[in-house]
Parts: sequence; structure tokens; C-alpha cells
Amino acid sequence: MSERIGIIWNPVKVGEEELRDAVDLVFGSAADVSWWETTEHDPGVVMAAEAVQSGCEVVIAVGGDGTVRTVAEAVAGTDAALGIVPCGTGNLLARNLAVPLADIPAALQRIRDGEERPLDLGWVCLGDDPDADEQAFTVMIGFGIDAQMLAETDDELKAKAGWLAYVQALGRAAAATELVDAEIALDDEDAESVRVHTMLIGNCGTIQGGIMLLPDAVPDDGRLDVLLVSAEGVAGWLDTARSLLWDNGLRRVLGGADGAVSTESARHASAERIRVTLHEPQAFEIDGEEAGEVSSFTVRVQPGAVRVR
Repeated sequence: MSERIGIIWNPVKVGEEELRDAVDLVFGSAADVSWWETTEHDPGVVMAAEAVQSGCEVVIAVGGDGTVRTVAEAVAGTDAALGIVPCGTGNLLARNLAVPLADIPAALQRIRDGEERPLDLGWVCLGDDPDADEQAFTVMIGFGIDAQMLAETDDELKAKAGWLAYVQALGRAAAATELVDAEIALDDEDAESVRVHTMLIGNCGTIQGGIMLLPDAVPDDGRLDVLLVSAEGVAGWLDTARSLLWDNGLRRVLGGADGAVSTESARHASAERIRVTLHEPQAFEIDGEEAGEVSSFTVRVQPGAVRVR
């Protein structure tokens, strides 16, 4: 591989010696590789931009979903390709693209030998200011039980137990999540008034444990998929569980459903643009990271924004 390679790596997620040994093993010690280390104050924004500006043809994100998202945002719309070496807790984009997990050399080999494929990016603008900066996402964003679960997760337990720490937080999140009034508009349609406690918007549909939340999501179809959950009470949660685990889970795997199945408490849709106004501020997440509370946001998709190696 004669291309110039840029590596953006998170030292909290992987040791430098281990990573350098793997890079030498896969690409050879004579490969043209430049290194940038993320910091506590910069998850890779400046580093990824420097890698692109310096002419790196492949920019490899080594870390968790935050590092991957930051690098993807930097290479979007450029001639540089994105490589992924998952070393985080969720590794959501890697899971959806079948990138090897917990195996740095195997992930690097995929980058070295694999073909490029297009990847859409979602862009979200938080708040009502049309001139506010957009933030990219590669997998999914939203509010409700997903975002609340992140807020409830114990960081120390997460460091020790990985994604299993989210399971402990799930019960507390469900108890803390309440129905909220909202206005939601998809593309050019009129806004619809709804009562929901969870809204997920995604470019990819699978999360930890192989759970498929957005069964129709395709990373390069030029659309974003939406899940609205309004479960309330035991009957509502049973209906939602049936939708997620059977109608859009096992039954789909067995060939019994062609598209996402909506129920009274779990509705599916898709769009290129989405506008949301909430009557009460809600905790928000972007690719598995907390983003504070929001009262409104707009979302759009950028088709084929990134080339993934």
C-alpha cells in the first residue's frame, strides 16, 4: 500500500506501542504513515483536518465512536478515504459495517485490502439558530431512553465492563423517561403533533448486542430512518418489545417481514430532512455520546459524503 496514511488515535483507548506494532505488521515499517494523538480537549477535530490538508489519502480513526465521528466529519466531501480501527465501548459504525472488533491487525488489514464503499453522513443542528454549526453523525442521534441511558451510565463501571454497563443503566433510564409533546416534520410534509418519549434518527440501525432498532436503515441509501416510541404502561412496553425483538428482529431474520413493522407504540419512517420541536428540553445523544439537553433540532442527510475503506 503506497498511499499516504494518516492515523488519528485516542491514547485512552489503545496503547501507542501496541498500535505502532500493528501498523508496522500490516503496512510495513517503510509505509508513509503520519500520526496524530487526540487530547482531552480535542477529540481529533484539528488533527483530522491537518491529516486531510497534508494530503493523506487514507485517514484512519483509532478509538471509539467519538473519534470515528470526528474523523468522518473531517474527511466528508474530500478526496481522503476513512479507515476504522474500533477500540471503544460501543463501536457502533464498525458493528454496522462488519469491521473486525477487538482485533487491531484485522481491522488494519481490512483497510489495506478492502474496497471503498460510500457512506452517508447525517448532520444535526441543535437549537433554533439557522446559522449554528452542524454536527455530523455516522450512526444515530436522538432523545429519550437511549440518551437517558447514557446519562445514567456509571463511567467507572463502563471502563470496567464495557457496553454491559449500559444494561445496568437501562432500568433507571426507563423509569426516568416520560412522554413529551413534540412537533415533527419529515421532508416537506406539515408538522405532526405527537407524544413520544423516545425518538431515534439513524443512518445505521444496529446497536450493541446485535439489537436492530432501525431495520430499514442502509448506510448509503441517501435517507435517514426514524423510530418513534410512545410506550406507556406494561401493555405499551410489551407492544414495543414485540416490535423490536420479534416483528423487526427474529421474524425479519427468518424472512417473515420485508420492511420495518410499525405498531401503536413504535412507529417507523424515513426522510432526507427532519425538523423537531419539543415542548420540554430533553437529554440528547449523538453517536452514543451525550450532547446536553435540547428543545429543537433539524437534521439532514448528506448522501455519499464519505468513502470508507
